[in-house]
Amino acid sequence: MSIVTRGAATHARAPLYLPATRLAMAATAIGLLMTPVLASACSTCGCSLNSDWSSQGYAVTTGWHLDLRQDYFNQSQLMSGTDTVSRSSLSLPNDEEVQQKTINRVTLLGADYNVSRYWGVSFQLPYTDRYHQTIAPGDTDVSTSDAQGIGDLRVLAHYQGFSDDAGLGLQFGVKLPTGRFTQTFESGPQAGELLDRGLQLGTGTTDALLGIYKSGYLSESIGYFGQAMAQVALDAREQFRPGNSVNLNFGVRYLGTGRFTPQIQLNIHSEQRESGAQADRANSGATLAYLSPGLGMKVTNRLAAFAFVQVPVYQRVNGLQLEPRNVWSLGMQYRL
Repeated sequence: MSIVTRGAATHARAPLYLPATRLAMAATAIGLLMTPVLASACSTCGCSLNSDWSSQGYAVTTGWHLDLRQDYFNQSQLMSGTDTVSRSSLSLPNDEEVQQKTINRVTLLGADYNVSRYWGVSFQLPYTDRYHQTIAPGDTDVSTSDAQGIGDLRVLAHYQGFSDDAGLGLQFGVKLPTGRFTQTFESGPQAGELLDRGLQLGTGTTDALLGIYKSGYLSESIGYFGQAMAQVALDAREQFRPGNSVNLNFGVRYLGTGRFTPQIQLNIHSEQRESGAQADRANSGATLAYLSPGLGMKVTNRLAAFAFVQVPVYQRVNGLQLEPRNVWSLGMQYRL
């Protein structure tokens, strides 16, 4: 996710706490895995999942780490600025699109390969099942779409050789245009018409990714992390360019409960407006903040699992957009 918010793995333990070495390493691996996904605003078609849940630290051992995450969020809350909007207050037909709901189920497959203690690369590919209902400008009846397919692949390299404990690192890579962006409405007055580009499975563009992360320990039993990731579109496609965005993630976790690792995070996402003839510039771009409690569990020495819920604490959108009331994330990681 993400979730994430967007994959994750572990970073090295702090050498100061030798008695808790194995427990801290295992718990930190689970905790870093659990960085959830952020929902990001996009045009009048609602929100799309931000699949950048890049880890705050990576494994210090070589080899593969595989993770699988399932995210669910129902965008049913219509907003303008920081306020909710009652649909009953909007007459039909209307000059504006009156969105009804967007139900998202996103499966994120991730794979990390660590070439050495300090260098590695990760791959993240989302599969999205998205159901959307809206009333287009000038219509009085609902139009519906239902899309399934892969989204845009993300490829990220990381380097964490700035310190002996590998707690400080850089990430850099690209998002590739592997998701389709030609989906149409299936029923209603808009049947056969193209969906807004913000609702498509992919943006159609290649984006640059650049991030930095820091992780460590506040005490023998409390770990922390911070991460910032910028995403910048390198081109436009079919008269559309997505807005540039920044993700900020902060979190702490408690490592003294054996195989279970409670954690809480603050996830912030800020996105600029879309541009181009196919963009809905007036109704795109947002700043969103989520408080995200979660729990990880060490199932075996190689397998970890987690569950998270994201609760919005601040939402500000441009124009009229849909936002979720919460985001649920479940997943697991396996170390080969």
